[in-house]
Amino acid sequence: MKEVSGFSKLSKNQKIAWINEHYFNSNPETEAIIKNYWHTDEAIQTLHDEFIENAITNFYLPFGLAPNFLIDNQFYTVPMVIEESSVVAAASKAAKFWANRGGFKTEILGTEKIGQVHFIFKGDQHKLQNFFETIKPLFFAETRSITANMQKRGGGIKTITLRDKTADLANYYQLYITFETVDSMGANFINSCLEQIAQLLKREAQNYVDFNEEEQQLQVVMSILSNFVDNCIVRTTVSCPVSDLKTKEVENPKEYAEKFVTAVNIARIEPYRAVTHNKGIMNGIDAVVLATGNDFRAIEAGAHAYASRDGQYRSLSKADVKDDFFTFSMEIPLALGTVGGLTTLHPMVKIALQILKNPSAKQLMSIVASVGLAQNFAALNSLTTKGIQEGHMKMHLNNILNQYQATKEERLQIQDYFSNNTITHASVSEFIKKIRA
Repeated sequence: MKEVSGFSKLSKNQKIAWINEHYFNSNPETEAIIKNYWHTDEAIQTLHDEFIENAITNFYLPFGLAPNFLIDNQFYTVPMVIEESSVVAAASKAAKFWANRGGFKTEILGTEKIGQVHFIFKGDQHKLQNFFETIKPLFFAETRSITANMQKRGGGIKTITLRDKTADLANYYQLYITFETVDSMGANFINSCLEQIAQLLKREAQNYVDFNEEEQQLQVVMSILSNFVDNCIVRTTVSCPVSDLKTKEVENPKEYAEKFVTAVNIARIEPYRAVTHNKGIMNGIDAVVLATGNDFRAIEAGAHAYASRDGQYRSLSKADVKDDFFTFSMEIPLALGTVGGLTTLHPMVKIALQILKNPSAKQLMSIVASVGLAQNFAALNSLTTKGIQEGHMKMHLNNILNQYQATKEERLQIQDYFSNNTITHASVSEFIKKIRA
């Protein structure tokens, strides 16, 4: 196959025909499958097509609900978008467990977001500092047209500092800028401000009389927000007397609590375990972030960077037992928005936010973090009692049955058989072949 030219200029039908011709030998079934995922409402389909470039169809993920989340004394039914079996069930079970023990308590530790202008300056550092102090007021003045509406809502540019990074990279400096974006995630706002500041920095350097010719050629490398928002943090906590941990699965709550704390501590010191531990947290967080139209890639990147902030990758959550009282908590950076972007465009995002009672960005931080902690609790509860696979494979059974296109009668037989037998893909496959034979 040769390089394709002008692909973006083709119509949607032409793109599908090209894909079908080059990868599926012009199979009419392939084209039918692709078009079968188009929305029947042309206006909604057009809206989806315009979210990205070169769209040819939609890729659906389940939109589920996890009820009974008691967060800061308010009950929430939480929308979750995810394809992994058992995640919504596990979150719901953990939510109900903790709702009967006081629920999740949260605290917003900060909402500051960060942007940087990275530049190269070959010259006297003291002269650069004087230059920066001289033009610093201009940064605020010349971005006022961008920040005016944000300032009315209580946001805007908060601080601008010059950072000398020449010890790490020759001639490298940065403007380190903090922002408050209130209920918007603020990426476009921040980047617009940064680009304006970068242009001003370069322009003013060229005209600064105390710089020599080389110093006036200050080079802006790039200006961009950071997704490591280590001052945009939420803490969420659940706690109860150790005796209240007793359930049908837990006969000895003291032993269970100690084992649970040990499991968390292993993830605090063992990176191989910590990655899987935190992945479980992100199962819950990503699902709510997706449902509410936020950027789960940015959230993932920031969370994992935060887990490594002391130089070793560690668990995001902590657990301890003190004076016969069990506490399980987590601090995590979450830069979220409830206005702007997909929140005003995607119909299902609007519904998700309505289900969450149209939260502020801070309230959404609390909800998302609490779902992450609930997910982590559910996983650790399974791992330290009956094991992770029992519940997961029960949920996964439906996927296996769908793969084999099991009939209604077959499903009843299979579900009855595996109510008392271990579920694996191989064992289900073998049983299906047996009953069909």
